[in-house]
Amino acid sequence: QVHLVESAGGLVQPGGSLRLSCAASGSIFRINAMGWYRQAPGKQRELVATIRGGSTHYADSVKGRFTISRDYVTNTVYLQMDSLKPEDTAVYYCNAVLVTNWDVSERAYWGQGTQVTVSS
Repeated sequence: QVHLVESAGGLVQPGGSLRLSCAASGSIFRINAMGWYRQAPGKQRELVATIRGGSTHYADSVKGRFTISRDYVTNTVYLQMDSLKPEDTAVYYCNAVLVTNWDVSERAYWGQGTQVTVSS
């Protein structure tokens, strides 16, 4: 069994910063990639940022403002969000693509989601 536990989001003023974290635990053999997605009301879930093997990828809308990082010892992924805008308001979901001790192929796992609201 695998668990992804996210930190709490919150209410932030435009231009402010917020840091999200997500810790993966359980019967994990190897984590191949971790990332963050978000879903705003009435919209589809979209990729925010991913990190795989040290390489990072960002959505165009967050490039230069968000930074993804990973602690390989604690299996934790972070999302540092700076210069936040109202359009960043969404539920943010942690994602991990991993192989468990019981599988031979990788699978995607999701956190429970955390609300981030950017408003004055």
